[in-house]
Amino acid sequence: MTQTRKKEQPYTSKLRGVAALLGNAAIEETKIKAAEFIPIDQVKKANLQPRRYFDPIKQEQLNRSVSQHGILEPLLVRPIESNIYEIVAGERRFLAAKAVGLLEIPVVIKKLTDIEAMQIALIENLQRAELNPIEETEGILQLLSIVTELNTDEVVLLLYRMQNESKGKVTQNILGNETTKNVFELFDSLGKLSWESFVTSRLPLLKLPQDILLVLQQGKIEYTKAKIIARIKDETARKQLLEDSVVSSLSLNQIRERVVEAKPKSQKEEIFNRFDNTYKQLKKSKKLLLSNPKKRKKLDSLLTQIENLLSVEK
Repeated sequence: MTQTRKKEQPYTSKLRGVAALLGNAAIEETKIKAAEFIPIDQVKKANLQPRRYFDPIKQEQLNRSVSQHGILEPLLVRPIESNIYEIVAGERRFLAAKAVGLLEIPVVIKKLTDIEAMQIALIENLQRAELNPIEETEGILQLLSIVTELNTDEVVLLLYRMQNESKGKVTQNILGNETTKNVFELFDSLGKLSWESFVTSRLPLLKLPQDILLVLQQGKIEYTKAKIIARIKDETARKQLLEDSVVSSLSLNQIRERVVEAKPKSQKEEIFNRFDNTYKQLKKSKKLLLSNPKKRKKLDSLLTQIENLLSVEK
């Protein structure tokens, strides 16, 4: 059996803010513990891992680096049974070590509960900005689930209730209670985005069609583009635009144009139906418009804009 050997090497993983979030001094001590080398076959991946997709190109680059220089930053692991340790932070380094055939890897061993391990894994990845938008969204929801003691569905419902109350749509008196206070504190500790922007820009991502979610999880497209493509209801047309967007790196404006082109003819002609209805209302309100100088002036300006638009199209 390979003997465990010690190496005086500081643990430098970017776990800023973790100790403050957990309120646990023991976690703070983790950052200054010396690393030790243990056999790689005594280390296993965690069941709960916020990162599910690893860019193959970046992973290959890391493999080459580990092959040349070894692992420069130790993994954080926790004991789960006799001589078996579970990864808390550093799965990519672990995969690279296996790929290049290392027999031992540097680790910092720390006793952690399931909740502590999950919190550290999520925050470590969030602070490194290595999660794609879907992983980041789901990771933050998991953290919220922990600090609020609600399941993720209940967390989503809570966030929407908070949004409605903040906009004055309803008065539920939840923004000042202890649960929402924990939500505010979590977002403050992460420092990435506010809870309001998380609700408006990130939660809708979880409702995207599966084909778009897959590409987004792989980091092949920005989430802003993904949301625009999702407006196409026809699955064949949507998949084609999705493929073109990835292969040709279409801009956001190009994608918007393609989405408009993909709309059914009935939707395209809807504007002319609106025009007809507006014209009928205009005729009915003829006397009122002629007697009101401000409205007459505004109407004249709008007609000029339409005339200019038509002249440009000729």
